[in-house]
Amino acid sequence: MRGWDPDDEDVDDLDLPGDDRGDGKWPVYWRARDSLFFEPLVALAIVAVLLVSLFAYTGNWPPVYAIESNSMQHGSGDHVGFLNAGDIVLAQKVSLGSIVPYVIGVQTGFSTYGEPGDVLLYYPYGQTSQTPIIHRAIFFLQWNPSNSTFNATDLGGLLCSDSSSSVSYYISGTASNCNLVGLTGAEGIHLYHVGQSSVTLVVDLDSPGLGTHSGFLTLGDNNSGSYDQSVAVNGTGAKISSLVKPAWIIGIARGMIPWFGAIKLLFEGDAGLVPSQSWEFLGLTIAAVLFLALGVHYLLRREGVESRLRKREEAERRSAEPEEEEAGREAPRPSRFATAMRPWKPDNEPARAAPPPTPPRRRPTYDESRRSHFVSHRERPRPHARRPAPRDPDEDDEDL
Repeated sequence: MRGWDPDDEDVDDLDLPGDDRGDGKWPVYWRARDSLFFEPLVALAIVAVLLVSLFAYTGNWPPVYAIESNSMQHGSGDHVGFLNAGDIVLAQKVSLGSIVPYVIGVQTGFSTYGEPGDVLLYYPYGQTSQTPIIHRAIFFLQWNPSNSTFNATDLGGLLCSDSSSSVSYYISGTASNCNLVGLTGAEGIHLYHVGQSSVTLVVDLDSPGLGTHSGFLTLGDNNSGSYDQSVAVNGTGAKISSLVKPAWIIGIARGMIPWFGAIKLLFEGDAGLVPSQSWEFLGLTIAAVLFLALGVHYLLRREGVESRLRKREEAERRSAEPEEEEAGREAPRPSRFATAMRPWKPDNEPARAAPPPTPPRRRPTYDESRRSHFVSHRERPRPHARRPAPRDPDEDDEDL
């Protein structure tokens, strides 16, 4: 790519496509990239493309949700790769058969965000006016309305034992402690070694917190065995929600944007829920993004990348500077003595015309500069020899 040289008069590198050089086209005086609104519009276009892409990937609107509690944190600080307060997650809409509960993830080795199984985003009790809950699906309970019993077939691949060191289950209140079909309210499900704290979940099937419908039992990774369907203080319902129906599910968490949800919590007055490390990481990330944006901006403004229209405007401004300086320079004021010594002139004498402006000094071309240095002897004028002046003979007599 040939660099721009304003002193090169042989090739006009400032000509724009469409200049009137005999091709019958009009010259180009304005481009969209030279507008003051070009960069803001490009930024809005990038944001629009990102939102449309996220919507196409998740199938939900809005496609992202901020985590507003520490119920999914692994520890007290910020751990990259896990769900912390202030993170943003993508809620992807999937079918019921695509959801992998915790107990199935243990059997297949499927895990997300540090634990087996999928993380659900759902509306508690299906009320869309409430804040969505982001908790992990543990297993699915199927309600049989004909005989008011539950089926817990998701537990079938686990070890049926109450003394195992790994994830296992045990059915209490029945002669067969491993039966998973037709469980009545008199029976209970014991699930051992669940989650990062290796807690034990005890699910009473006659609890009013479960409800009388099919759904997922859900639990936050940091809730230490207090699952969402635990009985509330008043004993009339669940602590957070009854069994999560598939229709209440917004989607499953797929992908995340760490730390940027802390800005939303800051405006809502819940900045204290965000770990201190998240604020540090957020500040470093914003600084890095600004530095990268400035670097790209100045990289595009380098020589050879900038618009030719800007180069032409710069060349015209440089050529106009000598004329502006000459016109702005004030003429010297004559002294009073010089004014008094001037001859008298009548009032009707026409004023003298102002002298024409001095044309701007033109820089010699390459050929002219070369010619001035390499002039042949024939073209160079010969110097005239000085002859001595004739002497007067009378002067010689005076010397004697």
